[in-house]
Amino acid sequence: MSRGKKLDIFIGAEIEDGWAEIKSPRKTVIADEILEPSKHFLVFKKEKRRGKTVTLVGEFHLHVSQLETILKNLKKKLGCGGTLKDGWMEFQGELQEKLRELLINEGFRFKRG
Repeated sequence: MSRGKKLDIFIGAEIEDGWAEIKSPRKTVIADEILEPSKHFLVFKKEKRRGKTVTLVGEFHLHVSQLETILKNLKKKLGCGGTLKDGWMEFQGELQEKLRELLINEGFRFKRG
């Protein structure tokens, strides 16, 4: 190859060849309805993130302002960090048993137990 010439390389397909973007429907349906705490059926999930355990509780169907106040109170009582994402509360650490007791006192129910 000499320095003065550009290479003309064609790799791949063109959009005009019948390619189209695939749009698959969501697997989960996001409900917009607001439920009272006794109508919730919450589930626990446990994930590892960067070697640390994160406890997820959800899915909540309340206003964001109500969820933030509940989350703030739970974080104070548990002495841990946490956040609210997509209707799920995330807490740092393995806190399933303590969270279950506190949320039952708030009036929430769980799918198992």
